[in-house]
Amino acid sequence: MFVVIFGRPGCPFCVRAKDLAEKLKTERDDFNYRYVDIHAEGISKADLEKTVGKPVETVPQIFVDQDHVGGFTDFEAYAKANLGLYE
Repeated sequence: MFVVIFGRPGCPFCVRAKDLAEKLKTERDDFNYRYVDIHAEGISKADLEKTVGKPVETVPQIFVDQDHVGGFTDFEAYAKANLGLYE
């Protein structure tokens, strides 16, 4: 399973998403992720909207195996439902 997290500096939910992904990476052999800093990469909200397929108001925007999951809360719920995450 590969997760991509699109986030930006100074975003608390982006930090939480990255921390959760790091935790999953250490606990599971089948999990890896990439964090994409949208400012550093020059990615705009319009670019993200094309990828997501709908208007994007917030970050992080998270994809699991190229399927859009949503933001941090959605990712956390996905991890609890599908990846055995118990916090």
